[in-house]
Amino acid sequence: MKALRNLMNKIEPTFRPGGKLAKLESVYDGMETFLFTPNATSRSGAHIHDGNDLKRTMITVVVALLPALLFGMYNIGYQHYIAIGANSTGWFTMWLYGLLAMLPVIVVSYVVGLGIEFISAQIHHKEIQEGFLVTGILIPLIVPINTPLWMTAVATAFAVIFAKEVFGGTGMNIFNVALITRAFLFFAYPSKMSGDEAFVKLDSALGMGGGNVIDTFTGATPLGQVATSVGDPTMTNVLGAPISCMDAFIGLIPGSPGETSVIAILIGAAILLFTGVASWRIMCSVFVGGLAMSAFVHALPSATYPASLLDPWTQLCLGGFAFGAVFMATDPVTGARTKVGQYIYGLLIGVFAILIRVYNSGYPEGMMLAILLMNAFAPLIDHCVVSSNIKRRARRAAQNVKEG
Repeated sequence: MKALRNLMNKIEPTFRPGGKLAKLESVYDGMETFLFTPNATSRSGAHIHDGNDLKRTMITVVVALLPALLFGMYNIGYQHYIAIGANSTGWFTMWLYGLLAMLPVIVVSYVVGLGIEFISAQIHHKEIQEGFLVTGILIPLIVPINTPLWMTAVATAFAVIFAKEVFGGTGMNIFNVALITRAFLFFAYPSKMSGDEAFVKLDSALGMGGGNVIDTFTGATPLGQVATSVGDPTMTNVLGAPISCMDAFIGLIPGSPGETSVIAILIGAAILLFTGVASWRIMCSVFVGGLAMSAFVHALPSATYPASLLDPWTQLCLGGFAFGAVFMATDPVTGARTKVGQYIYGLLIGVFAILIRVYNSGYPEGMMLAILLMNAFAPLIDHCVVSSNIKRRARRAAQNVKEG
């Protein structure tokens, strides 16, 4: 590390004002702050000095995402090999296939997103922020594995530019950038975001895998099957066998790579809560709201709305509900800031996710739209909470003056 530090010090003048590469100063700063803790300190104003900077926060979230990422890779291979009838394939081969399938998506996400952020930093003479470290890994985890790479690139570019950079960059965006990427794909290319072949990769991955699909192949997500099965909410896997709540909890079902395993997601949740990176108020409120609304709609079942026939626990295990509650709703930039506001914000996300999922078959997932909707209302929720606190304290002060 000392040799690397000396190298960075040696090339630093080249990137500073007056140097040959002065226009790339933000690139040097981004690399230096990624490798080393900055030694610059504030010279005026009141500041809190804390070693837990943005870089460490983002890295903590990436670490929390690793269980979902690793299991998602395995599940991609698992779904592929049972779809072609090779059930006896070893777990490592399945995981390696998933790794090779996801690697191009991860590369495209980071190259496009970080490329735009680098260009934006040069144009505006700003430091390169570490916010995309998390967004870049979230995008491959929430889009179907069969999404064409060029579509992922276009959606990522759209989200970074119009949902982040136009608002001022990291920390200024109103909507979750990864969810805007998925929403863009969902509305611009709906045929690639649903159906039997969207969530199960059937062809080879960088030369590995591939084969003939079995006759009973059913690769649509459980929620997608439920939404199109009026009066019969039966969920099946690629072999045509019923899917249980335990299958959904473990994650051996078709779906976006990072959203299937509730176990892996809960491991990530434990990391976020233990390190204090995520708000337990939001996380718990989302699950409470979802559970309450699921119980309500299940108490009023209707054959017209087959998702209402699912029991509450199954509702929480299916789709991206758990992933959204842990990693998306808790985004500190786009979520509510006040303590009371966080309870309200999380509760409404859980409620609206189930409402959309059950009563609008055109959007069988629901979680994406619920979080984006509450992203828009988070500032209003905080404003109402703060205004209520001010009025209450004003009344208390007036009462004290009157009694004194």
